[in-house]
Amino acid sequence: MYHVEIKGMKHLQAVGDRALIVANHTSFLDAILLSVFLPEDIGYAVHSSYYDKWWMRPLRRWTCLFAVDHGDPMAMKSLIKYVKEGHKVVIFPEGRITSTGSLMKVYPGPGMVADKADADILPIRIDGAQYTPFSRLRGQVRLRWFPTIRLTILPAHHFDFPASLNGRERRNEAGRVLAEIMAEMVFQSSHYQRRIWDAITEAAYIHGDDHLVLEDMERTPLDYKQLILRSFLLGNLFRHEAEQGERVGVLLPNVSACIVTILGLQSRGIVPAMLNYTMGAKAAVAALETAMIQTVITSRAFIEKANLEELCEHLEKHAHVIYLEDIREKVTLFGKISALLAARKPERSIKRRLKHVSSDDEAVVLFTSGSEGLPKGVVLSHANILANVAQLSARFDFTSRDVCFNALPIFHSFGMTGGVWMPLVLGLKVFLYPSPLHYRVIPEVVYDVNATLLFGTNVFLAGYAKHAHPYDFYSVRYVVAGAEKLQDETRQLWMEKFGLRIFEGYGATEASPVIAANTPMHFKVGSVGYFLPGIRYKLESVPGIKRGGRLWVKAPNVMTGYLLHDEPGVLQAPADGWYDTGDIVRVDDDNFVHIKGRLKRFAKLAGEMISLTAVEELASLCWPDDMHVALAVSDAHKGEQIVLMSTFKGVERKPFQICAKEQSINELHVPRQYVYVDEIPLLGTGKVHYPAAQALLIDMMKKGDA
Repeated sequence: MYHVEIKGMKHLQAVGDRALIVANHTSFLDAILLSVFLPEDIGYAVHSSYYDKWWMRPLRRWTCLFAVDHGDPMAMKSLIKYVKEGHKVVIFPEGRITSTGSLMKVYPGPGMVADKADADILPIRIDGAQYTPFSRLRGQVRLRWFPTIRLTILPAHHFDFPASLNGRERRNEAGRVLAEIMAEMVFQSSHYQRRIWDAITEAAYIHGDDHLVLEDMERTPLDYKQLILRSFLLGNLFRHEAEQGERVGVLLPNVSACIVTILGLQSRGIVPAMLNYTMGAKAAVAALETAMIQTVITSRAFIEKANLEELCEHLEKHAHVIYLEDIREKVTLFGKISALLAARKPERSIKRRLKHVSSDDEAVVLFTSGSEGLPKGVVLSHANILANVAQLSARFDFTSRDVCFNALPIFHSFGMTGGVWMPLVLGLKVFLYPSPLHYRVIPEVVYDVNATLLFGTNVFLAGYAKHAHPYDFYSVRYVVAGAEKLQDETRQLWMEKFGLRIFEGYGATEASPVIAANTPMHFKVGSVGYFLPGIRYKLESVPGIKRGGRLWVKAPNVMTGYLLHDEPGVLQAPADGWYDTGDIVRVDDDNFVHIKGRLKRFAKLAGEMISLTAVEELASLCWPDDMHVALAVSDAHKGEQIVLMSTFKGVERKPFQICAKEQSINELHVPRQYVYVDEIPLLGTGKVHYPAAQALLIDMMKKGDA
């Protein structure tokens, strides 16, 4: 009745006699599936609440069952003894069938069993059974009687803890490592080696064509069927404007038409290159030259409303600018019928249209924020983006009932992956808002659309919290912060005012973008969480840095390569797949990642490397209601000195010294020079524009204002 696909049987054959088989728990069919398709005599550990059920009695006659309770040590002892004797046992570490479709809490008990029995751990991913009526996802996904079910057997693991690790610490470590194995299992067995359109058409099949997925301030929601139809319609028109593989600039705000435009381009194998309309004309033109963009798609209404006429004039001198209003006038009855027919079988249409496009080809080009100089083009493949989505879904329990509110600009990787690709691929509804700076309006809109997921930077989240009513975020269950350091004041304000903890993460455009994140199951204040599954890392030692090092990462979500202005159009891939983040990072004993700052954001004083980020954090503790930027300038006697630029008029050294002493922070972090400004230069993403701040400081010093 079920078409069951099995992968990795060689890993089962290679595992030793003593093995604990761990699997995710998707439905009541799971144990039956494993007993039928695993060709060995295997025992099963079942929860004691099910063991005594009448319908379990027949099963006990022909298979070895163990009644276990994760809180009952005696039940675990009998299981340990059985495994030690040289048997294989299946156990579901979650202890219950998932009600989210994602991994739930992983109990440490199975990890302890594997450790005590000195057994191999063999992970098996069950995928597909969650779509049957035997799951607990009714109302979340479109259930069907006989979906394809995949059993993926991954390589075995073996614990190798030091003998000095004992008692509760050893049990906790076994549980932590087991949870990591389970998350890694979910990611490695995910189907991310495909094109974005393949993932979207599959999502439409899973959740239904009429599942609402996209809405903006026009308040006209689109379901999958409408989204696919409109994208195909635009794609048919775009093929006359650009060739497959060509990069086309997209200059549009956070509106549904922007997503339809991006998908329309991708449906014809054309690569959208997202232009940052806040970076200025010079940087925008440099972006065109870097990626060799000859065509730009925008909207007259947007250009007029955002006062971008001057920017558009500069772009028109270097590229052919196409307006969506003009494109729509070219829509014909034949074009509508053609798109409608293609949208009836989108999987077949995409297979035909993109037969020469692979998962490793370019999906989108993003440009770095320009916080360190001329923007670089970051080329992300379909597999890069979908790998990051799979990594996030292995850690977070996002469901189709979630509503993602995205005010972060789509030209930013955080807003693109978190606020567009992830919702579309996982079946979340995304609500697009055109600007993250509307601090008074956004909380009201979040309340109105019943959003459950909110992305933001520290600056934006602090602004929302300051102006929001305590009940505005009643429906929100995830607040995720990234792109800059989350300040303690912002975290505390959200907890005290809304009862919400902020999940801080860390990433880079070059990593599609998320590298690490705090989650409900793995959370530590002050850290950016665990590395996502599938990410390998190494820390390169840096002179003057005692704890931590320069972070390098290698993973499927790391970019295809850079496009640099001095070599336009030439893709420069990371050496051997390793990407240098340029960040100084410390990984603590519990495997949580702590960002100490960018290497370029350190100053050398008295032979010691001082983090400018740490200076800014200290200033925020001292004067929490204002913004502060620490900058390094050359000094004839000391080599370098730190200058604090602040929006606080009364900024001076004495209170800063007192604050540093109270926090037990080295006095080298206390600047000797201070500058007051009305406004700190910011990028469109809310991050500090450090080159502009540095230029402003130098200008002030020349004029004698500093």
